Parts: sequence; structure tokens; C-alpha cells
Amino acid sequence: MARAIVYTELGSPDVLQLVEIPDPVAGPGQVVVRVEAAGVNPLDAKRRSGKRPMPPITEPRRVGFDGAGVVDSVGDGVTDFTVGDRVAFGGADGSYATHLVVPAENLHALPDGVTAAEGAALSIPVGTAYQCLRSLQVGEGDTLLIHAGSGAVGQAAIQFAVAWGATVIATGSPERHEQLRELGAIPVAYGDGLADRVRAAAPNGVTVALDCIGTDEAIEVSKELVADHDRIATIVRGPDAESLGIRAFSGGSPIPLTKQEIAWRDEGVRVAIDLIASGDFQVELGAELPLSEAAQAHELIEAHAARGKITLVP
Repeated sequence: MARAIVYTELGSPDVLQLVEIPDPVAGPGQVVVRVEAAGVNPLDAKRRSGKRPMPPITEPRRVGFDGAGVVDSVGDGVTDFTVGDRVAFGGADGSYATHLVVPAENLHALPDGVTAAEGAALSIPVGTAYQCLRSLQVGEGDTLLIHAGSGAVGQAAIQFAVAWGATVIATGSPERHEQLRELGAIPVAYGDGLADRVRAAAPNGVTVALDCIGTDEAIEVSKELVADHDRIATIVRGPDAESLGIRAFSGGSPIPLTKQEIAWRDEGVRVAIDLIASGDFQVELGAELPLSEAAQAHELIEAHAARGKITLVP
């Protein structure tokens, strides 16, 4: 039988259980993927802990959305993928598993030059970064301030923005500054005096800001430095973004993504896969843990002790 991580009550990482499940069967327009790597995202832990509101649990709830693996079987009407194809996917509820049914439209072909771990690291963070920058119309001549530039979304946003001709200033701890420089950003330390340090790094001003950390400091500095508050967005402070006078993309926002924004997230994954294959995009990979250690992965996420993308391997 297949196996998957589930939980039946909200709580600490200890509520996560590895259980046997019936072998999944692909329906029309679906495929079964034999999962080789599942991406671990902060959203997974927020849902499990109850920090992200969800409907009541009425049956064992699956975990995870992103992953990569090999097509194990295909359902009727699937013509773009065949058994044995390497694929990455997102938006497929329950990726912490050995096998998973995924709509064919959620799959991306994975070339040999891209690892399963890299493929599993793309959908939520990289798709989010790409969509946010498209929504904020970041491009040539912009100066973009990214809060938490060394996180998965921040790193992706730096690389896209630099490629599109923007100057990027990214906050991060001093030990991560060299990495931020390598990605093409001007690093600044967060903390007291942040606004002055950003002004010194951007004497011509900041035109757009993306908050990937959700602190009051990040919001206040962005509003102080960016004249057009419609070009400030958060992916963390969704519930109170409207009252703050800024935009939010997911992150608990009551305003759903538009069809265009959803399409951009999908496009971002395809773009990143091609760039990784050509050596023009980096994904920082972190701990690779067995599926049975999903609780440890969530502990690392919640303690902010994870450097690089955590993946679970069935």
C-alpha cells in the first residue's frame, strides 16, 4: 500500500502520523505520481498548528502541496505525460506521500538537469515570487526592497527582479549577506536604523517593496520609503494588509488570487525549471529527511532553523 503523512487534530508537529493509505488511482485527466521529493513549506506548519484558519477536521487531513517524482500511471484523456516521465507539481493536496493523484494540468516536465529536490522546491515559493513581481510590475529602472531576501521566496524574487533589470536591496542577517550579493542583491541588515541603511544603499529611492517576513518593521519601513503604497505587497500579513494600506498575495489574505495571478504562479515554475536546467537560476536546498520524519521538518520550519529548502523523501 501507499503511505502518507496525516493528522486528525490541530497541534504541535507530534500530531503528524505516517499511515498506510489505499493505492491511489488516476481518474480522467489525472496521473499518479510516485513521489521522490516533497517540498516542506511554512504554510504546511501553519495549517497543522491552526495558525491558518481551516474548516473543521472531519477525516485524516493530508499535508503538503509541492513535490516531484515519476509518473506511475495515467488516467483517461491524459496525452501530455506518459508512465516514466519525470515531473514536478504544485497545488496537489497531500504531497507528503509515496504516491499521489495529481491533475495533469498541475504537472511540469522535469528535465534530467533538474533534480527531484529542486523540482519539489518550486511551486509555492518560486511561483509566489514570480507572481508578486508581475503583479507589482517590477522591471527595468525599479529599485525593489525585499524583506527576508535569504528565504526561499526572497531568493527567487531577487533572481527574477535582477534578470528583469531592477536594482534589488534585500534584508537579511549579516551571515547571509554574501549569498545575497551572489544572487545580485545589495544586502542590508534588519533592525534599528533599517530605513536609513536602505536610503544609503538606494540614494535614488525605492520604488517597490515585497514583504516576505511580516514584521512591523518591514511594513513600516516599506511605507516610509515607497511613495506608491499600491506597489507594496506582503505574503505574510494578508489578514491586516488592507488596514495597513498595502497589497497582499495569499498569506492569509481574504482576497483570492485572480486568474491572471494564478496563471503567473504556474508560469513562474515553468520559467524557473528552464533557468535551472540552463544554469541561470539557483535553488538553495536544505535538509533532506525521510518521510517518516515530517514532524522534525515542521520543528525546523517553526524554529526558523532551516537554511535552504527542506524536502521529504519517501
